[in-house]
Order: sequence, then structure tokens, then C-alpha cells
Amino acid sequence: MEYVELICHTTAGVHTAELLMDVLADAGFDSFAENENGTISAYIQDVLFTNDLVSRLKLPEFSVLLASYEIKRLADQNWNAIWESQYEPVLIDGICMVRAPFHEKMAGIGFDIVIMPKMSFGTAHHETTKQMIQYMLSLQLEGKSLLDMGSGTAVLAILARMKGAKPVSAIDNDEWAYNNALENVQGNNFPDIEVLLGDSSLLTNKKYDVIFANINRNILLNDIPTYRKCLNIGGKLFVSGFYTEDLPSIEAKANETGLTIMSNRVENNWTAACFTL
Repeated sequence: MEYVELICHTTAGVHTAELLMDVLADAGFDSFAENENGTISAYIQDVLFTNDLVSRLKLPEFSVLLASYEIKRLADQNWNAIWESQYEPVLIDGICMVRAPFHEKMAGIGFDIVIMPKMSFGTAHHETTKQMIQYMLSLQLEGKSLLDMGSGTAVLAILARMKGAKPVSAIDNDEWAYNNALENVQGNNFPDIEVLLGDSSLLTNKKYDVIFANINRNILLNDIPTYRKCLNIGGKLFVSGFYTEDLPSIEAKANETGLTIMSNRVENNWTAACFTL
């Protein structure tokens, strides 16, 4: 399969890169990389990179975020093989390993999670996923109902089941992530994890003791009231996917719904926070 690489030079702004990737994803780009020089590489199948799409890059929705760009056509390669060759296992706090099936299991690990790396978000390489895993490792989850919202690979849902949470649901609005999550819950022997394709509209009349939502600032601000309605009294909401400077607005929205912040974590300006009802 041949791909096109769009190398993006973004305009100034705290959230420009994140917003640009959201817009490009809506346009059909299916994977992204943040480069050391500050540019973003976005990838799309060659057959989908049409003249109409090139024309769209000049429209206001892109021009406010995209200062300039370069287009490269990439030779046909085994992209999954390349991804796998670059994929390294992640060890968190010395007790939780997230690895691919082609990595050897490490002795003495309390929580060994096997994730098939298919470019779904949630391989624990990103700071937000790592921080959410660290939060989860600190919890007593035996018998707790739990929601993994924006679940990606379902790594958080799988870890929750390993720690005794039940029932556990994993929801993502990306079909690729949904299919990957189905594969991963089966591969880790937790077929009872409920994996759903969709968004917060699926949460009507649902109740949970614990909710993990690793998404992005704008979706969190929109959906925190819904999460609040889903929380049982004394429940906890863990959120991530935003920058440190976004925490005040996230906290303000949570406070509006009656949630109180308990703690937060920061790594490389990415933040995770815990709220309680």
C-alpha cells in the first residue's frame, strides 16, 4: 500500500498541533508523527490524496493552523512490519509491562499486558497513557465497575480487569481502535470486557464507580457533565490528554458539575488529573 506524507509547519498557538491533527484526521489522514524539528507528519493512503483534498488544505479550517506544508509520496512498504520493528515494550513503575506479542515476557512483572501494535493510541509510549496507568496501579479496583473512555487499544480496560474491576467497558469512536481493542481483550483473556464503537452518547443510564477518559481537552470539556452523571456517589473520574495550562479550565468544568480535584500528574507538559464526586 502506498502512502503520502504531509509534512506540516504549524502556526503559533498552544493547541495548534493537536487541533491540526484533529482536522487532518477528519479529512482522512490515519496516522501522525511529531518530529524533532517541531513539524508534524500526517499520513494518508495515496489513493485518498486527491486534488480536492489538496485544495481543501488552502481553506480557512486548515490555513489558521497550517503555516506551510510539503508533500512526499512514499514507496510501497510493509507499514505494520516497520511499525513493529520500531515498537519497544514499556515498563511502568517496575510492575506493569505493556508489550507486543513478539516481545519476551519479563519475569517478576505483576501486570503483563500484551498489545498488538496497529497504530491505535494506547501503547503506553505516550505520557498521557503512562500517567493513567500509574493512577490505575495505585487504585483498589476489586469489584469496581469501570469505564475506559477513548480506549484506543483498551490497555486501561485490560489493566483494570487484571486488578479485579468488573464489569469493565471500553469505548472509542475510531473503528480501527475498536477492532484493535476487540483483538487485545481476547488476546489478554478478558473477553468479558465490553468493547463499544461510539462516543459519550452511549452512556445514557450507565453507572460506574471509576471512569478513565484519556481523550483531548475539547472533548473532555464537552463530556465531563456526562461523565459526572455516570459516576456513582464517591466515584472517581481520571482525565488526561491535555496540557498543563489546560488544567484550570478542565477543573472549572468539573467543579460546575460537583466534582472536586484530588490530585494531578505532569510529564513533559502533559497532564492527568483525578476528580471525585
